[in-house]
Amino acid sequence: MRIDVLTLFPDMFQGPLSESIIKRARDKQIVDIHFHNIRDYSTDKHNRVDDYPFGGGAGMVMQIEPIATLIDKLKSERPYDHIIYMTPDGERLAQRRVNTLSLAGNLMILCGHYKGVDHRIREHYITCEISIGDYVLTGGELAAAVLIDSVVRLIPGVLSDETSALTDSFQDNLLSPPVYTRPAEYNGWRVPDILLSGHQANIDKWREEQAHERTLKLRPDLLGKSERS
Repeated sequence: MRIDVLTLFPDMFQGPLSESIIKRARDKQIVDIHFHNIRDYSTDKHNRVDDYPFGGGAGMVMQIEPIATLIDKLKSERPYDHIIYMTPDGERLAQRRVNTLSLAGNLMILCGHYKGVDHRIREHYITCEISIGDYVLTGGELAAAVLIDSVVRLIPGVLSDETSALTDSFQDNLLSPPVYTRPAEYNGWRVPDILLSGHQANIDKWREEQAHERTLKLRPDLLGKSERS
């Protein structure tokens, strides 16, 4: 997979995307991530990429020209499965969307700033708008890093145990069951006996029951139930 990130602050990605699973995926050349500074495509002598909004109002808006120029350049070099805009008013990111994006060959991600991008970019270039929650960040970089991490870890060959991702929370609209490891007893707190029984069928049943119970208690919306049901 190739991921092209359009941003005003490429260095913000160096920490989160240069460690752990993402570093391994990049080192193994399973994913190829490129960062493009939008300012490099400005026609202003000061590399300005924002201006006041038409109609007045507070804040600044990212200009259409440098973004459109960069997107057109990248599109001329390869086809993209999606051109994604990270925005608070986008589709709330969910595991089903992550699963779909993990199958893509080429993704482009645009990180907004200020009051956002000139809406013509969203109308004519963007194919998918994603939010990581109902709150506002300084820019789209941190949200983009979250999206990249969630997608890349699902690509075959990234995780040492590829079946691990299949048992993560939200894969079946369920939260994960409790997990334990050695020692079996600590400070008088014991691991549930069923997990030490060696009876895999009973263990699987227990885990399924726990997953349903935790989901019903903590996230009933995932089961299509109201919090008062």
